[in-house]
Amino acid sequence: MTPKTPHLSRRQLLRLASAGLLGSSASGWIENLAARAAADPKRRRSCILLWMTGGPSQIDTFDPKPGHANNGPFKPIATSVPGISFGEHLPKLAQQMKDMAVIRSMSTKEGDHGRATFNLRTGYQPTGPIRYPALGSLVSKELENDQAELPGFISISPYRAFNPAAFSSGFLGPQYAPLIVGERAVIGGPDGGKLSLKVEDVNPPSEINRERADARLDLMEVMSKDFLAGHPGVSPLSHQDAYVRAVKLMRSKAVKAFELDDEPAAVRDAYGRNAFGNGCLLARRLVERGVPFVEVTLSATDGSMAFGWDTHQKNFDAVAKLCGTLDPAWSSLMNDLRTRGLLDSTLIVWMGEFGRTPKINKDAGRDHFPNAWSTVLAGGGIKGGQVIGDTGADGMTVKDRPVSVPDLLSTVCKAIGIDPAKQNMSDVGRPIRIVDPKATPIKEVLA
Repeated sequence: MTPKTPHLSRRQLLRLASAGLLGSSASGWIENLAARAAADPKRRRSCILLWMTGGPSQIDTFDPKPGHANNGPFKPIATSVPGISFGEHLPKLAQQMKDMAVIRSMSTKEGDHGRATFNLRTGYQPTGPIRYPALGSLVSKELENDQAELPGFISISPYRAFNPAAFSSGFLGPQYAPLIVGERAVIGGPDGGKLSLKVEDVNPPSEINRERADARLDLMEVMSKDFLAGHPGVSPLSHQDAYVRAVKLMRSKAVKAFELDDEPAAVRDAYGRNAFGNGCLLARRLVERGVPFVEVTLSATDGSMAFGWDTHQKNFDAVAKLCGTLDPAWSSLMNDLRTRGLLDSTLIVWMGEFGRTPKINKDAGRDHFPNAWSTVLAGGGIKGGQVIGDTGADGMTVKDRPVSVPDLLSTVCKAIGIDPAKQNMSDVGRPIRIVDPKATPIKEVLA
């Protein structure tokens, strides 16, 4: 007699997942439940942005040039898709290639960190009076559940010094601003990557009971209404919204998503016990709880004082260390999402503000290079196992299928079920599309 597969609701499934109990099983019932969850048409899509501060070298990661002097000392390695190679320091990700689409033909114009960061994160140039919102804010507005206890946009360990406006909600308003956790004041530094990813001050002082706290909040609400009546504007609304969101989070059980110690030691080890590894693990826990957009920044390796991927000097030493952090965290994130039946509804985007020069400079480094570089899409909404574009034998120019920033972001929107042509009213009274209307989504990438 064939045993029946036990029936669990999706909520029960997610509770098991958050407890770290979903691994593989001999009978296959966990895998069946994961497949059932993946097929749930009611489940909202999510996006995880892996942001690489400083601009990563495409040749040393996803577009190697074997046999050419521009390649440098790293050797290409085979991936799970025949004919596609990665740099040698990404062995775990190489085995995930069937669920990844590598775009090797990004071609942009901004070579300044601040301007390029704004361009990639908003889809627009940082010019004129319009305060363009970040991609996370746009996605949050479209996919956020009004009844959700967690914010729709959470930014983990960002480094905002290059362009703070690139991390803001712009004209969408404060309700779509990111909840920021674990921000680095200085890239690298003495903390060794052990920044807390918990939301600060989420618990009231022990001497303040619930009744007293409620009375204080009621008084604050009355005073806020009176103040807003006489002082309308963005700043007062931002202040009020911050308090409302903070109280909502304080009263929520969902705040336990930030308690990474709930995870088994083996899971923590697989991701890597560093700021980026912890961030990727937290991203998985947040997506499980319905957060539509989470970004995790890799701005440095533990103890490094370098500006992330901005490898003007000693590029190969820095990239090896950065990939040593990136590879286990990102691959574990994909494995984890897949096991829980969430990879098909979660799009992962890997990018920085630009690429780096194919030609190696006199300091064994690579400089800024927006002409021809790489980004990666993986997971939900994407046809994996393929490479888009070609930069030739030397990597100096795009030889085939150039992709612009609007093209990339419109593809991201399409993959997660958002119409990139939808308009929002800007702060200057003009409707602005989510993505520039000249954009052409990469159709061959979309599932």
